[in-house]
Amino acid sequence: MTRIRSVHKAVGILRLFSPEEPRLALTEISRRLSLGKSTAHNLLNTLAQDGLVEKLDDGIYALGPDIIALTQAVRINVELRDLAAPLLRRLAENVKESIYLAAFDRVRVLYIYAIESSDRLRARSAVGDHALLHCTAVGKAILSTLPPESVDTIIAEVGLPRYTASTLTTSETLHGELTRIAQQGYATDQGEHEPNYYCVAAPIFDRRGQAIAACSLSGTNPAILGAQLADLSARVVHTAQEISRYMGYIPSRASARGVLLARNGHPVTVQSKS
Repeated sequence: MTRIRSVHKAVGILRLFSPEEPRLALTEISRRLSLGKSTAHNLLNTLAQDGLVEKLDDGIYALGPDIIALTQAVRINVELRDLAAPLLRRLAENVKESIYLAAFDRVRVLYIYAIESSDRLRARSAVGDHALLHCTAVGKAILSTLPPESVDTIIAEVGLPRYTASTLTTSETLHGELTRIAQQGYATDQGEHEPNYYCVAAPIFDRRGQAIAACSLSGTNPAILGAQLADLSARVVHTAQEISRYMGYIPSRASARGVLLARNGHPVTVQSKS
């Protein structure tokens, strides 16, 4: 595995700070990490520009305010995983397929929990992995809750790269798919991220009514999206609803996409399914 030395050194700096030592001098940071003062200074300046450290007085540094946002995200993901795990295990026992929980990570999803079935031993998606939103059922489930302009902003940043022959690679087809997902309350993946794998996913909401994650069912049997779709999608949506309630969500609002469709005069009023 490739290790980028500058990143490793920057992480080392962040790890020096603690409740017992919230402030450290440049000379002390340099000494503890066996770094030249100029190297340590350049790394600290870069971290400060990104809000991860802040310079207090001459040569004195502390962790910056953006660290709080990062730790808050970790706390929410851990809380979500712990609350969702029993419900996802129950779903896995009932459907005998792989189950995933993925958190919304700005322009991607982060897989934070998985129950793998025997046919997923070579699966690309595993805990700790990221995936783009447009090519996964969990990602499309989350995207379907966002206003179209927010989706366009994500597309502008990361594009719509092709992974398989089934991947949606144009904005028009993706927006059409997201409108359909918002109407039915669940998303599907027809081998769009990995060939010959089929997925069903539903969004998970927090107490503010914002989609923070999605859970999915995945397997190699085409019947997942055929004869079994009605039953499996209902189970996945129900599980997502239960997790959402555990996260404090009260299912009474229209989704962001539904609100915009109504404002734009289209004959579609989409209610959130969670």
